[in-house]
Amino acid sequence: MKNVVITGASGGIGKEMAFHFAQNGWNVIATMLCLSHANELAEKENIYCYVLDVTCSESIAAAKKEIMRDFSTIDVVINNAGIGYRSFVELSEDEEIKNIVDVNYLGVVKVCRSFIPEFRKQKKGQFINITSIAGLVNLPLGSFYHSTKHAVESFSECMAYELATFNISVATIQFGNTPSSFQSNVTKSDRSSLTAYNNLMDRISSIVEKKTKKNKDLKPAIIKKVFKIAENPSSNFKRYTIGFDARCLNILRNNMGYRLFGKVIRKSVFK
Repeated sequence: MKNVVITGASGGIGKEMAFHFAQNGWNVIATMLCLSHANELAEKENIYCYVLDVTCSESIAAAKKEIMRDFSTIDVVINNAGIGYRSFVELSEDEEIKNIVDVNYLGVVKVCRSFIPEFRKQKKGQFINITSIAGLVNLPLGSFYHSTKHAVESFSECMAYELATFNISVATIQFGNTPSSFQSNVTKSDRSSLTAYNNLMDRISSIVEKKTKKNKDLKPAIIKKVFKIAENPSSNFKRYTIGFDARCLNILRNNMGYRLFGKVIRKSVFK
């Protein structure tokens, strides 16, 4: 049986991915901040839960030690853990900025860094880093979330060059707003005395909510695609964009250029 590590597996897409991989014959190493979050995961066959805080190198090292003690090889590491922060730059807070950078970007870096030596010893392995369409385009109130996802895209591509000699592949996954617990847990900046800020926050939140509700079939598509990529790793770095919204935005941004794309976004938001 193949073995997959999934970070942030206690809820949302990570949890659903864990179920899907286990149901299709993989051993799933589901990692999370606290085992009390395991819920029904630990009750499922082929799913094994471990404590791992992606922001803490010591926690990652301790989890990896336990994982490698229990499993002789790891075939795939899926960096899924992530958080959201929707804020105006002026109203942003140091702690929230630190949190999103630590989880969304540095967490991916630290987990990859930890498992590269194991992949080298095995002479094979695959990193699948979950980013977002936010890693390819820029949208209002995404200064911090988008920055971290762009960072993971760049990091992943650079790392892929380094690891190609060792038969270690790297892929990134981008998609749009997906019905899951993620959106409900997004941190937002406080209401402001500036009417323009409040109106824009309300407008963006409304757009995201509507898009999320419409994308009912997106989550199963994402999970199936991630599983297919894990089953058939590419020897070259690849980006996989999933869902109509994400593909459409990506095509528009690439073909229109940032000035015209910006006009389209402003027209959509400020109408």
